[in-house]
Amino acid sequence: MIKIAIAEDNLFLQKAIIEKLSFFEDFACRFTAANGIELMERLESNFNIDLVLMDIEMPKMNGIEATAAVKGRYPHIKIIMLTVFDNDEKIFDAIKAGADGYLLKEIKSEALHQGIMETLSGGAAMTPSIALKALKLLRNPLELRNKEMESDIKLTTRETEVLEQLSKGLNYSFIAKNLFISSGTVRKHIENIYAKLQVHNKLEAVEKAKNNNII
Repeated sequence: MIKIAIAEDNLFLQKAIIEKLSFFEDFACRFTAANGIELMERLESNFNIDLVLMDIEMPKMNGIEATAAVKGRYPHIKIIMLTVFDNDEKIFDAIKAGADGYLLKEIKSEALHQGIMETLSGGAAMTPSIALKALKLLRNPLELRNKEMESDIKLTTRETEVLEQLSKGLNYSFIAKNLFISSGTVRKHIENIYAKLQVHNKLEAVEKAKNNNII
């Protein structure tokens, strides 16, 4: 008997998943949890679980955070993300957190059964469209890193203004005059810009800013 837990905050979807599992005598749903925190609490007294079907968007602790937490404490438990999200970032984050498979909630009962068995056998069950996206991520890791970099870089309005002036080839004095600030303040802003962009000179700063659509 394969012991399964379900982490899903939507009660209707919980019941739908349980119904899909009920068609197969080799599956037993041991418990459900409405979020990652509840899942971890339930696992403390019932960690003899083979696999968790994990939603991503849940309150208190989402599925990606919960996946990392479960894998850190109970590495023997397999985790399949069962979600409506098929965007690159969610897939990448789930895989990084330790997910063993990634299926979409629209999956049919037979395909869910096959995915669970495949995962428990050491495979990585994925909805075909997800598998294609995962391959794309492997082929173009730089594209994803650029997206992450873009979302991580947070320049202030003033820093962006200074960088725009810098991209025009203006020196500190002209930038200070144009923005009605002192040369010392310009210098400080540029130091902060270099630190945030992780660059060492003006050319690198301008190029990285343009690549990340900052200016």
